Amino acid sequence: MSEYSLDTIRHSAAHLMAAAVKQLFPTARFDIGPATENGFYYDFDLERRLTPEDLKAIEKAMKKMIGRKVPFERFEPTREEAERMLREDGQTFKLERLADVPEGAVISFYRSGDFVDLCRGPHVDHAGRIGAVKLLSVAGSYFRGDEKNPMLQRIYGTAFATEEELQEYLRRMEEAQKRDHRRLGQELGLFCFSENVGPGLVLWQPKGAFVRNLIETYWREQHYRNGYDLLYTPHIGQSVLWETSGHLSFYKDGMYSPMQIDEKDYFVKPMNCPFHIEIYQSKLRSYRELPLRWAELGTVYRYEKSGVLLGLLRVRGFTQDFALIICTP
Repeated sequence: MSEYSLDTIRHSAAHLMAAAVKQLFPTARFDIGPATENGFYYDFDLERRLTPEDLKAIEKAMKKMIGRKVPFERFEPTREEAERMLREDGQTFKLERLADVPEGAVISFYRSGDFVDLCRGPHVDHAGRIGAVKLLSVAGSYFRGDEKNPMLQRIYGTAFATEEELQEYLRRMEEAQKRDHRRLGQELGLFCFSENVGPGLVLWQPKGAFVRNLIETYWREQHYRNGYDLLYTPHIGQSVLWETSGHLSFYKDGMYSPMQIDEKDYFVKPMNCPFHIEIYQSKLRSYRELPLRWAELGTVYRYEKSGVLLGLLRVRGFTQDFALIICTP
């Protein structure tokens, strides 16, 4: 049992990975490297695309540092000193991150051997505390998650206090990959995607539609049994609807661009609730009618960035189990 939390071990592993990348790619620029639920990642701007062989080399360099028990040393420079260090090393992304630190707040860096990183911490006291690491994959990511910004390379990895825990995790991952819904969806002929239709828009095939129909039939039966009435609402609505609901103020980046019809802007719906409110307001109602229980299998459309689309888990069009209860305070 390690004296450090798993988050601290993984955050330290991300920092160590950045140190290894700096050894192999001296001109690398860095963004952030947090711990995650299942491991860690770090975003890099490199002179070329990484290969599987690069991951092996980076992991090997990390393990050497773990073996040497390279220390993590914290120091707190002034803002001017921090800016100078980052500017001299060409770390433009880190300079932007430094600008996010409020005036008067402590600015902390960590040193691991020759590598210095702007980081809040905490970290383990030396790399030997990290235990066991494994680099898993590389993916593209935009700086600050904005597709208008430069595309970086994100290396994913995981770390555990012991080799036994790491191997057990990798075994579970292998079993999960065998049951990946994207793979099963293709192999069983349940659903597919088409570039001609567009990314993140699901096409349900006969077998998948059969399963979906069973689920929807059960859904309807249960809602009727529990006193709900079912509604159907359109897939598009005028801009005034979304202005009134507040979606255009707070959620516009997640909505598709408007289409012009009769010189008015219409949006495909990202949510169902404004339509249900319109039905409620379609006539004068009495408190004696309340509570109203309304439900809809409403298909909504949300603009998700291409980098986050994932099978059926993150899509641009999906049918939502939506229920609304209108009641007295």
